[in-house]
Amino acid sequence: MRRSVSLCVVALVSLAATQLAAQNKAKAENVPIIPHTSVPNFFKLPPDLYFGEGIGIATNSKGHVFVYHRSGDTRLFEFDQTGAFVKEWGVNNYGSEFAHQVRVDAQDNVWLVDEGTNMVIKFNPEGRVTMVLGRRPEPVAGAFDSRLPAPPPEKYKFGRPTDVTWDAQGNIFIADGYVNSRTVKYDKNGRFLKSVGGDRGSAPSQMNTPHSIASDAQGNVYVADRGNQRIQVFDNDLVLRAIYDNVGNPWAVCISPGPHQYLFASNSNPDSNTPASSWDITGEIYKMELDGTIIGKFGKAGKGLGEFSTVHEIDCRNPNELFVSEISAWRAQKIILTPQKAATPTSAAR
Repeated sequence: MRRSVSLCVVALVSLAATQLAAQNKAKAENVPIIPHTSVPNFFKLPPDLYFGEGIGIATNSKGHVFVYHRSGDTRLFEFDQTGAFVKEWGVNNYGSEFAHQVRVDAQDNVWLVDEGTNMVIKFNPEGRVTMVLGRRPEPVAGAFDSRLPAPPPEKYKFGRPTDVTWDAQGNIFIADGYVNSRTVKYDKNGRFLKSVGGDRGSAPSQMNTPHSIASDAQGNVYVADRGNQRIQVFDNDLVLRAIYDNVGNPWAVCISPGPHQYLFASNSNPDSNTPASSWDITGEIYKMELDGTIIGKFGKAGKGLGEFSTVHEIDCRNPNELFVSEISAWRAQKIILTPQKAATPTSAAR
């Protein structure tokens, strides 16, 4: 029994070391600064109701904002376009245990990605569950299956998934993140089509904690390969097309809807806030063209307004009015970007 416990502890320590590697300074240099401001007190919570760790944030077509956070329980709050509290979604939902991401699709369906239950849940705009992908582990197996090496990935089971996105045809792409280190494609009905990755590593198309995912109008898929300090870009069939590796360790990626689409990526300071030197070299968010050209950056590590304390998700439905959720500061912010004059861009692709 003692040997079994010791092996379990070693495996968990090894997993933590692999997944929580120190955040790195971005390789990009001489990047223009984008002026930005934070709207103070935008979110208006009812008395005695508070945010926990700000894990996910997304907007719908009406401008309503959804914040998925870890509090006493994992909770999903909806606010209107003025920041007024509307309601809480999915109270006591079986699939909500340890929040990781919330996304809203083109039809205003709300999707939750929960790494505690290994489930991805689709709500229709009225708040009813219409699709479930994955399965919550049985209590006897524990909430987190963190065996190293991980068991072979299965088509319809996840290992602490992290994010979800879609293409124009409704195909579903899931970042199956902490354990399986892969990206999986399903059709609009949830039928498995294919996957890429699955063996943790740093070679092209391999992944080390795919932590966030987004897609563009052409159906290309952008994976924030956080542990490998890069964004990998795949076509709609999950064939690798490009790697952007000079914006640090991307915790969150977002692509604006267009007509001109932009890619945003956060080089967050670690949520452990260690080492102390990370505060000086991380925390910024990059604005990029889809080809990897860096337009500029904004923000720095910190807990003040306009500073960022472990950005976990970015909503960029309006590329000049962003919403960000933060773990360490237990909050979400509305960020206003000031339009820039033309500047010499910096390329991130290789």
